[in-house]
Amino acid sequence: MSHLRLRPSAPSRSSGPSRRALLALPLLASAPAGPTPAQANPALPPGWPERPIRMIVPAAGGAGTADTIARILAQEFDKRLPQRTIIDNRPGANGNVGAAAAARAAPDGHTILFTWAGTMATNRALYRDLPFDPERDFDPVILLGNVPNILVVHNGLGVRTLEEFTAYVRARPGQLSYGSSGNGSSMHLAGEMYRRATGTDMVHVPYSAVAQGMNDLIAGRIQVMFNLVTGVQGHVRQGNMTALAVLSEQRARALPEVPTTAEAGMPGLVFGTWFCLMLPRGTPAAIRDALNRLVNEVLAEPEARARLEAQGLDILGGTPDRLAQHLRAEIAAHAELVRFAGIRLD
Repeated sequence: MSHLRLRPSAPSRSSGPSRRALLALPLLASAPAGPTPAQANPALPPGWPERPIRMIVPAAGGAGTADTIARILAQEFDKRLPQRTIIDNRPGANGNVGAAAAARAAPDGHTILFTWAGTMATNRALYRDLPFDPERDFDPVILLGNVPNILVVHNGLGVRTLEEFTAYVRARPGQLSYGSSGNGSSMHLAGEMYRRATGTDMVHVPYSAVAQGMNDLIAGRIQVMFNLVTGVQGHVRQGNMTALAVLSEQRARALPEVPTTAEAGMPGLVFGTWFCLMLPRGTPAAIRDALNRLVNEVLAEPEARARLEAQGLDILGGTPDRLAQHLRAEIAAHAELVRFAGIRLD
């Protein structure tokens, strides 16, 4: 499963799709005008939806894995619902701005929050005054999937396996640097998880532009990154850096030749950015359940599934209760890891 196994953010800005892929997605996912078969769908609660659905995405539009996945979902909703689904991008404060806006929305099924691990699990430990409560203010809908982190190193290190790398780091305490997309990001926490699991010492270097971190890794100014698979797959294929292990329970489709951490001898080192849908607390259960069925249908449809997997997403799905249990475990695990790393954002 795509979560912290230490029982792990905002998504990396560098892990988004290409400009060509983004241009292929409309700014507003819209359904054809006029009645559709979905209006007569007995699986939908009577009268829902009666107006366009707003999907709040706590990230900038037109950039990144999160926004792309959300737009794919909106397009699939438009094929199945009698009303349009409109993306409402609300970036800021590591996702807190968008999540807070969703928490304040009317619980009538016309506002959905598309969110992820960093905002819902990490931020609770990072921020002293979080403007929402991930469990109290939302009704869980579905756990969509996970994009795993991957350990990549500068080619000049000369290591080819996770075991060799760990021995290399242990022999050079404090001499290696690992880059991330910022304090408290998935890359940062994955690095801290590795340090904790191995008892090694590396220097964390946060970047405001993760592309600069990638350039520094290739040049050898830093030696390590725990980027998302989607952010490094091109560089790995081109031989610009060496991939040692995917922090996941299964191999990544984008880089199937790279072993998992379990295969490399560290089964507990599992970390990624999971994505989910939430509703404002108090939304009628019939709407929540209808939305859950709808998304499970999307995740099972071959063409939609292929589009989501092309963004690096390991599909999960399941019931609202599965997401509730997952979120509870992740909040605890992230808090433990943030305490270990000594991170605080105010």
